[in-house]
Amino acid sequence: MIQMGKQRTVRIIGIDPGLRRTGWGIVESDGVRLAYVDSGHISSTNDEVLAYRLREIFEGVTSVISGFSPSEAAIEETFVNENARATLKLGQARGMALLAPALQGLKVAEYSPNLIKKSVVGTGHAGKKQIQAMIRVLLPRAKFDSPDEADALAIAICHANHRIGAYTRVGDASRTNSRSRQ
Repeated sequence: MIQMGKQRTVRIIGIDPGLRRTGWGIVESDGVRLAYVDSGHISSTNDEVLAYRLREIFEGVTSVISGFSPSEAAIEETFVNENARATLKLGQARGMALLAPALQGLKVAEYSPNLIKKSVVGTGHAGKKQIQAMIRVLLPRAKFDSPDEADALAIAICHANHRIGAYTRVGDASRTNSRSRQ
């Protein structure tokens, strides 16, 4: 965390996992203000076998984390679509995106697509263009070239708004699970 005046600023990486493109966006939040740091995406090679594509995602996310030193990560939860095979592959890509920050000791939170949209746009069923427009309003210095980057920034913003509650829920769940095992 960065100390600015008397307020503590936290650097957050938002990750929008995908097998073709994994978007990432980094913001800083002091609890009141948001600041854009950077964003981009990691592409995996389409003609590679799945294992090597997953490695590209893992190494890409690890590299971004090493380069920007966020202290917390937020990742979109997987939605289930009609194509089970595509959903499974997305889940595997998401696993790499979850593992990279966890191995570097970051706090990791997960958010549903509807909560992310509601946090940024005000409605849980917002479209890609609405998300991009609100990102430009909330982070006027943001430069993003793809919807994946905008989505990743939206995930980071969602986390900035919900981060304290996210860790309380995770902590409550882990305490409940440890009690049930006793």
